[in-house]
Amino acid sequence: MRRSLRLPPAALLVVACALWGAATVLNKALLGSINPVTLLVLQLAPSALVLWLAVRWMSCPFPRRSLLLPLIALGVLNPGISYTLSLMGLARTSASVSSLLWAAEPLMILGLAALILGEKVTRSLVLVMLLGAFGVVLVANVGGGGGALLDLGGTLLLLGGVLCCAFYTVFSRRIGEHVDPVLVVAVQQSAGLAWALAVLVADTPFGSIEDILAIPGGLLVASAISGLLYYAAAYWLYISALRSVPAAVAGSYFNVIPIFGIALAYAFLGETLEPIQWLGAGAILVSAYMLVRLTNGIGAERPAE
Repeated sequence: MRRSLRLPPAALLVVACALWGAATVLNKALLGSINPVTLLVLQLAPSALVLWLAVRWMSCPFPRRSLLLPLIALGVLNPGISYTLSLMGLARTSASVSSLLWAAEPLMILGLAALILGEKVTRSLVLVMLLGAFGVVLVANVGGGGGALLDLGGTLLLLGGVLCCAFYTVFSRRIGEHVDPVLVVAVQQSAGLAWALAVLVADTPFGSIEDILAIPGGLLVASAISGLLYYAAAYWLYISALRSVPAAVAGSYFNVIPIFGIALAYAFLGETLEPIQWLGAGAILVSAYMLVRLTNGIGAERPAE
C-alpha cells in the first residue's frame, strides 16, 4: 500500500520551512546546554524511530538494492556529515552569520542541478532566488548591533554543511522519484544517526556518551521534539515536494526559513527587529509569493498521474 501527501508542492515546502524555522530557534537554545554531536544523536534517534513506525504502518515497499546504497550514502551526507558540520559551526558562529551562509544554499543547488540534472536556469527563478537571498542578508543584519566577529573555522564548518545539503537535494531529486518519500527519509536518517553515533563514540570535544547521561530530562524531551520537527516531519514534506518540482525551485524555499525563525523569536522571546530587518523580511515574503506562483505553474504543466 502506498500513501502520498496530497497537498500541493508549494504548501509542502512552506510547511517544511516553517518547521525548520521553529526547530532552528529551539536548536539555538539547546546548543547552549548540549554539545553539537550529542544534540544531533538525541534528535535523530526519535526521528528515525517515528519514521520507521510510519514505514511499517504505511506498508511502504522496500527499494531495490541498486537504490538502497545511494540512499544510505545520501543519509550519511545529510543529515550525518552536513549537520555535524553545521551544528559545530553554529556553536562558534553568530546566528546572523549562519543565516547568511545558509542563504548560499539555493544558489549552490541551482548550479549543481543545472550541471548534474540538466535543469534549466530560468531568469524568473534566478530573480526570485536573488531577491530571497537579499532579504536574508538584510534580516541577518551582520553589521548591526555592534557587528558579528567572523570566526574562520566556524564559517568553514558551516559552508561545508551547506555544500553537503546542496548535493543532497540534487541527488535526492533523482532517487526520490523511485522510492516512497517516508522510506527515503527513514533510510537516510538512520544512516545519518549511525554516522552521528560513530562520531559520538569517538569522544570528541563536540560530544560524548557521558554527555547524554548528564542531560536533564526536560532537555532530552526538548531535543526529541526539535528532532521530530526538524528531521522527521520537515524532511518528509520536503522529499515529497521534491518529487514534483525541480531541485532548484525546491531549494529556493530555504530563504523563507528565517521568516518563521524571526516571527517565533518575536512572539516567544520578545526579540525586536530593526527597520532594515523589516525590509529584508518584506523582500523574503515577496520572493516567497513569487516562488509559490512559480511552483504552482510547474505543477499545472505536469501531466496528471
